[in-house]
Order: sequence, then structure tokens, then C-alpha cells
Amino acid sequence: MSGSPVDARSTRERLRSLLTVSAIVIGVGWATQAVQGWHSDRIGEQVAAAAKPGDIRMLSSNICEYCTKARNWFTANAVPFSECFIESDSACAAQFADAAAPGTPVLLVRGQKLVGFDARAVADVLGARSR
Repeated sequence: MSGSPVDARSTRERLRSLLTVSAIVIGVGWATQAVQGWHSDRIGEQVAAAAKPGDIRMLSSNICEYCTKARNWFTANAVPFSECFIESDSACAAQFADAAAPGTPVLLVRGQKLVGFDARAVADVLGARSR
């Protein structure tokens, strides 16, 4: 015996609803990523315009994936920064110890210590972010 036409219709309607919800969730995800990318690009432009050589120093570790992400962001946005590695540079290791940070990267932005990488925080210290 096969199911009734009502059962088949109900199944199709549930499937259609599930597909509609899935499409909405995917669409919202893509839109969110697009806005975040645009916002990140905008912050990058603002930081690049405000940062001068010597304003940003990054204390890094050779095994730090967040350091790599920060380095890539600075480079992609043409933000001037200097970087040192705590494993191979004793002066850098001493700065890192003085910062008493739980990990890397440590950004010294115009003398202010930022633990971790947050482009918005860098922009705020530089006074670069338009509200």
C-alpha cells in the first residue's frame, strides 16, 4: 500500500520549507561575510592612512597562526609595521617578557600594548576609525 496523496503533499511541503530555510541561512551567511569583508577593507584603508613607519611593532612567535593572520592583514592593506620573533631575537623576547602577555601576537601601537590581533583596536589606538 502506498501513502495517501495528503502524506505525499505534506512531505513535499516539509521538504520545500526545509529548502527555503536552508537557502535563507546560506544567503544570510554570505551577506554577513560580504559585509565583514567590506568592513575589514574599510578599516584596512583607515589604518593604512593613519599608520606611519614605527607606529606598529608586532612581537611574534614562529608557531603563532594569529601572528600569520595579522602579518597577512597588515601586508594586504599596505600598513607599515615591524615584526620580531621571540624565539630568535633576544630583545624581542625581553619586550615580550616585559609585556607580561599570555601569548602572541603582542602589538605595540604607538607604545600601547594590544594582546592578540584586532584590526578595530589598532584603528582605535591610531585614531583612524570613523564612527
